[in-house]
Amino acid sequence: MSRLPLLLLLLLTVQPAGATLIRIPLRRVYTGRGVLNPLRGWGKPAKPPRMGAPSPGDKPIFVPLSDYMNAQYYGEIGLGTPPQNFSVLFDTGSSNLWVPSVRCHFFSLPCWFHHRFNPKASSSFKPNGTKFAIQYGTGRLNGILSEDKLTIGGITGASVVFGEALSEPSLIFTIAHFDGILGLGFPILAVEGVRPPLDTLVDQGLLDKPVFSFYLNRDPEAADGGELVLGGSDPSHYIPPLTFVPVTIPAYWQIHMERVKVGTGLTLCAQGCAAILDTGTSLITGPTEEIRALHAAIGGIPLLAGEYLLQCSTIPRLPPVSLLLGGTWFTLTAQDYVIQIVRGGVRLCLSGFAALDMPPPTGPLWILGDVFLGSFVAVFDRGDMNGGARVGLARARPRGA
Repeated sequence: MSRLPLLLLLLLTVQPAGATLIRIPLRRVYTGRGVLNPLRGWGKPAKPPRMGAPSPGDKPIFVPLSDYMNAQYYGEIGLGTPPQNFSVLFDTGSSNLWVPSVRCHFFSLPCWFHHRFNPKASSSFKPNGTKFAIQYGTGRLNGILSEDKLTIGGITGASVVFGEALSEPSLIFTIAHFDGILGLGFPILAVEGVRPPLDTLVDQGLLDKPVFSFYLNRDPEAADGGELVLGGSDPSHYIPPLTFVPVTIPAYWQIHMERVKVGTGLTLCAQGCAAILDTGTSLITGPTEEIRALHAAIGGIPLLAGEYLLQCSTIPRLPPVSLLLGGTWFTLTAQDYVIQIVRGGVRLCLSGFAALDMPPPTGPLWILGDVFLGSFVAVFDRGDMNGGARVGLARARPRGA
């Protein structure tokens, strides 16, 4: 490569002068199989509210509860003055921030197993009192809205409206390793029209632009889960260039996928299909018939809830699976898409692809979860007056490189 193209490549990947990057370390916890599979929460999605639609009041907004059973990626934030610390899951599939409250109902079991926000311990607390409710696939969450200061990645002083959960009648929240959820979806998904945290940081001049990126570590033995970067991306996390794909529906991070190839003999999504990039979902999911065909080609053995087991001895011979996005092929090797679990000296190999049928009008679609996002860094760009929302994708650099 000549020196001139190399210089141009460096200029394309360097952040603009003065850009502020907020870095939040992520922790990864492998939780194994559980008694509930929250992916079923995707099964009956509600239509996203129309632009400018009135607030639904006390009616719950339906959002997918991500697959927390296989892995949880979460980081730390603070709320109040002085900051009260919480572990939150950073979720691209929702747009609200909520944490448990000290005012939660006595019989709301998850409250007693997690950190709880105490408004009386914060000198900057401002009551709001508006009721909110979110219906997940495995239970209902409700509470009241409040306002206080957010501390995140070293940034302090952002005044945000967040939810204090008063009732969490769902087993999934009891066994979760995180306290609450910080949504990174689009404003249209926000319950009660609350301004999402990312937008608030930009509005108050604490973040240069509404862009964030994920660099995930899928090593099951590592506590280091990677890094969430707010305000841009770190080129040291990926191998440039980034391929940008436009967001087709600005609610979830939905894009158009042109095709999926399994080795050289099978083509899926042949006419193009919709796909959602979701940091809260562990696996890559797709329509049942296509996922069944994929596993017929790689020797998958059906399990419950649309998941498949693979023989670990076949990993060296398994074909690559390639996704065509934005005119670029993103190839997953068997090392990328096979989840190897060792428990009690026994090694199990779980396929990173699972069947999940999304009914119209939302579906059919694919969900590109952590199996994909662990291999490829995703830069989520909400866009501005000069351009629409888009997602940038590039192969993640190996850890320690």
